[in-house]
Amino acid sequence: MAGRIRESDIATVRERNRIDEVIGEYVALRRAGAGSLKGLCPFHDEKSPSFNVRPSHGTFHCFGCGEGGDVIAFVMKLDHLSFVEAVERLADRVGVALTYEGGGATVQRDRGTRARLLDAHKAAAEFYAEQLRTPEAAKAREFLTQRGFDQAAATRFNCGFAPAGWDRLTKHLLNRGFELAELYKAQLSREGRQGPIDRFHRRLLWPIRDLGGDVVGFGARRIFDDDQIEAKYLNTSESPIYKKSHLLFGLDLAKREIARRHQVVVVEGYTDVMAMHEAGVPTAVATCGTAFGTDHISVLRRLLMDDSFFRGEVIFTFDGDEAGKKAAMKAFEDDQRFAAQTFIAVAPGGMDPCELRQAKGDQPVRDLVARRQRAIEFWIRAELTEHDLDTAEGRVEALRRAVPMVAQIKDESLRDEYARQLSGWVGWEDIQTVVRRVRETAGGSPAPQRRGRAPANPNQGALAVDVTGPPLPQRNDPRLWVQREALKAALQAPELAGPYYDNSVPREAFTHPAYLELYEALLAVGGTSSGLSGPALVAAAGQNCPHQTVRSLVTELAVEPMHHKQDPDARYVGSLVARLREGVVAGQIADLKSRLHRLNPVEEPEDYRTLFGDLVALEQYRKALGEQATGGLS
Repeated sequence: MAGRIRESDIATVRERNRIDEVIGEYVALRRAGAGSLKGLCPFHDEKSPSFNVRPSHGTFHCFGCGEGGDVIAFVMKLDHLSFVEAVERLADRVGVALTYEGGGATVQRDRGTRARLLDAHKAAAEFYAEQLRTPEAAKAREFLTQRGFDQAAATRFNCGFAPAGWDRLTKHLLNRGFELAELYKAQLSREGRQGPIDRFHRRLLWPIRDLGGDVVGFGARRIFDDDQIEAKYLNTSESPIYKKSHLLFGLDLAKREIARRHQVVVVEGYTDVMAMHEAGVPTAVATCGTAFGTDHISVLRRLLMDDSFFRGEVIFTFDGDEAGKKAAMKAFEDDQRFAAQTFIAVAPGGMDPCELRQAKGDQPVRDLVARRQRAIEFWIRAELTEHDLDTAEGRVEALRRAVPMVAQIKDESLRDEYARQLSGWVGWEDIQTVVRRVRETAGGSPAPQRRGRAPANPNQGALAVDVTGPPLPQRNDPRLWVQREALKAALQAPELAGPYYDNSVPREAFTHPAYLELYEALLAVGGTSSGLSGPALVAAAGQNCPHQTVRSLVTELAVEPMHHKQDPDARYVGSLVARLREGVVAGQIADLKSRLHRLNPVEEPEDYRTLFGDLVALEQYRKALGEQATGGLS
């Protein structure tokens, strides 16, 4: 066993490893006011960020699951390391030489630990990289060259070559002081018929790294026709440090750009990742011998800062329309859990990104990403191509097949919008009929038709109350929380809301029809600056609501407590308004991005640059609103 690490060295490790920088390698953090940063917790799944970091104190805490501590505790918890292993990793990160009590700086790390397995993989990656330069690896170098990758690209991705000898890596690592049991545990070696042998032979290799940048496994590509293993790719088997469902090839290189651009491009293979990065798309990653799944989503959400107020982009690329259609269906299913906007990009002619770059150069690869199409739209349009929309029979059948697809969208407002778009794609003139069919298929409320006296319950029926109109929104819907809170502020504290609310909140801020009707009713009586307050304001607003359901909502919001630790103040109300405006700006950004998607940057460069400039300005404005809102709502 190694000695105990000297306390002064531990203190130095804590001091030199800024907690926000270390955590920032795993989680996208943003300002949360008062010297605090906030992000999505890496220790449990959450949709809204409750994970807080205080750089000045060197601590973190999640208000959702209760995890907390210093930078060493974070590394221990996230990577399941012992205290000593976490300190050693952080010391390596900043170049601190550790001294062990009862030994010296050269005391050997405990055998078989995670740190030892990582050390073995690091040594293996160096060995394989050296082998790529040997005459025996000429075929591997030729493979890379034929696909447009030079020596610099191979070095950047640390490509390597597994030599032909049965146990050359095994002997190399044994000579470096590793034990055979460790090599078996790390999946670098395995038991052969006549003794230990290497896991890979005569293959081109890519090291697979975790988010921290440590090599935890390898992907190996078949390059020789006489290779007895027919599988084109082999990957490291599951081990204490290699969990393929949590790993994405290239993420160590892409993570900063993913967090900065709020975008990730998911491709299918290692060479596709290389091609994307070399072509100027530094947000590309690929799965490691498994399908893109829920655990991958959890990893990416933390980097994208994916929550109810901000949405990043996840772009899947596929080589072929049929593959793209199937993948779009899968991506859409994931999108119901993944709040990010999901897109599909299919290369022409069934080419993958690597082939596209070989055939046409870097710009078409960038254009492939620029022309991405929303996954749900891709899926629906792919279905519509199967029908003859020039005939009445074809349109009816197309609707019959497509309506259930749209009905699967859980976001009600988004579902209605796609229902309207579907009517246009099919050429169905009666838009409300399509919207109603989608709502009915989804199990929701049908589109309103004409006013009537259809009571929602016997009590209302006995009173002969007109109950048509928008349904009441759910009280605890997180997507509508700010809209509800702002309306409560307008009704309960008009003297505070007046300076902010009347002139700053556009009708587009209210996405639920009941909230929108109440908002317009308040404007009709003169707004929060009308001089009315208390019961008088509630009565006046109710009289201007055409539907009983919304009149009921007025009284409900007039008495429902506001979600503030103390009595609401002007700062809190101002933050609510800023958050509402941020939502409107986010919609404008989405519209701009949609327009950019439809533009060809090569054929329409001026329009593309103009829209892109507008997009940058709106993003900055949205960021400013977010910072303004965060202080009062934290």
